[in-house]
Amino acid sequence: MLLVQKILGVKSPRLLTSLFVGMSVFASSGAFAQIDEVIVRASKRETNLQSTPIAVSAIQAEDVNSLVARDIGDVAVLAPNFSAAKITGFNAAGFSMRGAGQTDIIVYSDPQVGVAIDDFIVPHVQTQLLDVFDIEQVEVLRGPQGTLFGKNTTAGMVTLRTKRPDLEETDVKLNVRLAEYGREEVRVAINLPITDKIAVRASGLFSESDGYYKAGGYVMNAPAIDSATNQFVSTPAADGTTGDGRSLGGEDVFSGRFKVLFEATDNLTALLQYEIIRDDSDAVPSVNETPTDVDPATGFTRFTWAGPLFNAPVQSGDPLNNAASTDRDDNLLNMSQGHQVDVDGLYLNLEYAMDKGNVFFMAGTREQDSRLPSTYTGVNGTLSLFDANRADHRETTQYELRYASDLGGNLEYVTGIFMQEDDTTFCVTQVLAFLDYFAAVDPSIAFPGTYNNNPLVLCNAQQQEAQAVFIDATYDVNDRLTLSGGFRYTEEEKAWIGRNRVAYQTLAGGFDPTLTAASIGGPLAAADFTTYSAGVLGTEKTWEEESYRFTASYQVSDDVFSYITYARGFKSGAFNDQTGTVAALSAANIAPTNPEYADSIEIGLKTDLFDNQLRLNIAAFNVEYTDAQRQIAATFGNDQETRFFNAAEATVNGIETEFTYMPAKVPGLTIQGNFSFQDGDFDKFEADTNFDGTIDVDFSDRPLTRTPEVQAALQIAYEKDYGDLTSQAVMTIFHEDDQVNNYSDLGEAYDTILESKTLVDVSYALIDNSKDYSIRAFVKNVTDERYRVSSQPVANLWVFSQYGPPRTAGVEMTFDF
Repeated sequence: MLLVQKILGVKSPRLLTSLFVGMSVFASSGAFAQIDEVIVRASKRETNLQSTPIAVSAIQAEDVNSLVARDIGDVAVLAPNFSAAKITGFNAAGFSMRGAGQTDIIVYSDPQVGVAIDDFIVPHVQTQLLDVFDIEQVEVLRGPQGTLFGKNTTAGMVTLRTKRPDLEETDVKLNVRLAEYGREEVRVAINLPITDKIAVRASGLFSESDGYYKAGGYVMNAPAIDSATNQFVSTPAADGTTGDGRSLGGEDVFSGRFKVLFEATDNLTALLQYEIIRDDSDAVPSVNETPTDVDPATGFTRFTWAGPLFNAPVQSGDPLNNAASTDRDDNLLNMSQGHQVDVDGLYLNLEYAMDKGNVFFMAGTREQDSRLPSTYTGVNGTLSLFDANRADHRETTQYELRYASDLGGNLEYVTGIFMQEDDTTFCVTQVLAFLDYFAAVDPSIAFPGTYNNNPLVLCNAQQQEAQAVFIDATYDVNDRLTLSGGFRYTEEEKAWIGRNRVAYQTLAGGFDPTLTAASIGGPLAAADFTTYSAGVLGTEKTWEEESYRFTASYQVSDDVFSYITYARGFKSGAFNDQTGTVAALSAANIAPTNPEYADSIEIGLKTDLFDNQLRLNIAAFNVEYTDAQRQIAATFGNDQETRFFNAAEATVNGIETEFTYMPAKVPGLTIQGNFSFQDGDFDKFEADTNFDGTIDVDFSDRPLTRTPEVQAALQIAYEKDYGDLTSQAVMTIFHEDDQVNNYSDLGEAYDTILESKTLVDVSYALIDNSKDYSIRAFVKNVTDERYRVSSQPVANLWVFSQYGPPRTAGVEMTFDF
């Protein structure tokens, strides 16, 4: 109890006891299954959830069905302290756990919450929102997982395991989902045994929607140009005219998997699978939420958008009706093509059973191409105040060989080697007409090209190689006490090359009017650093780091399991794809950050009570982040450059509970939920953003980003049989406290906030067990709450946000042949 008090910073034992008692009315496991053994692979071997000394939530396929979920972000409500948001301006995962999470789209930024599918690590947030159709289980591991899952997992790990081909049964499953806002989704899975040793399985998701945003943001059209002076004839501010109200933010996605299982012998199994994603969804709309605050020292609005030059402050009314996206297709912007993400992956898994253990080998390669054009300003019209198209090409190759012992004695272990290579090329093309506006006010400012038609380009590339060896062992001291520990040694090398943001005409070093965005050959052509070598700099860095953990667990009784763990993890040093946006490249500002470290103490209790009617799991933790890499938007005049610094030291304390209750006196009733509380503070948050040797940013008194104090979920499900017909009614309530999403360098009052939200979902299903079909009606966000999923300030210019879906009703039908 004293250790728990120390971890949580709670001085009163009575208060601590009250916390434990109060929290036992919330938590998660399986929606409609009996409370029985759940197998997890959190330790890279199969173990019982209730005797695994890790804070892990196991989310089953039936849990996913009860939520009418689409992706990993939708099932986050079933795991305590797992917060799912978006990266502002993108359909990318913004996951956070235990005071650490991702708030940026930087292509070289390794997320602190790792995501893996069938043992392959997804390297970037842009494709971490994995589809959860045709899965066996999602496991959410909280806290540093560096020993078995590697670098960067300082906050936690999400692993998704998809269904394997079945050698015994031919099966076809079809799911059709129709909902408001033009949503149409078709999911299909086909399992086909070929011989008694070979089976194939194919699954696919087809999804389309119109989008729930409307283009009602302010309109600002480009003014005429004086041909003699090449200046704007005037600089008219927005006149209050709004967009045409067309739907924005629609989806157009196909994702699929094709698998071949070959059981060569009783001991050797091979699984080959191909992954494909073709995402041609609309560009993500932006909602302008620029505040109208006036700086009393100057008498001007703090944000330029809200001032007389632009006259585009936050609009009143429903923010979903105030969105914006321009339709420019010239200058490589390609807005009408939307956010295109193409993924092709090929993975091979081999398993070989030996007398004293099992050998696993995984080899995979994944290629990703992204074209992400966006209007970030929340303003419609022909004037591209800030339009940009982020383009990248990524190739990731991964190998892992491990051995899991099965000695039958007191000692068991997992050991192996891991290798990963990741090569990424990145360019962003920008048309920044707000600079043209400033030039119109001050004619001494000049840019090559014509106003509102002067694309700039920033390009860089990174090569990464990482190798690791690891071992994780457990020793049963007796039939109740077990000691375990793990160690991982990682060597990693990263090399970066790039140049400053320049006009296309100056890529070759001089001024060539024939060198344009249209003529260069594509959105990544400027990343040819041999042809366009002017101003190119490069650097590289190698790190050698260790991760480790020590655990003691004690089986108090057949129904009560306890553990205490100390773990150390690290997040790799990182380069930045925004280096050179404004400040000139130098050895200082192209250097990578150093690794960040997380030292965690966790104690846990896992219980099955009242003859397995109640499962209650509790974990309390303290985590210290050292040399934490944190994002700071450094401002240079009217522009900014997003930079990362080892600026922070932070402490986060918290408690997490999960429960499932299936009362014997009420057959068919399942109540499950979770509750988490965390308190995080910076011990220090300082940075020298311009590398002049003087600290010029001190955010030490700011709250941690993406750290909601309280999260809670409660799901009530009731199932009743009527002969061959079964009915299921489900209600899910989820609450999350407010949290800072991004910092503003204008002051804490202008940090962007994701306000607290309470969401209610309901569904009712009828299942015909004799004919293997079901129909489910559902309503998501019953109370029609408006809530931000991301928000970001841009220097002293503007603030833009994204919102979650409104109330949405729909129906889905499932057929199993």
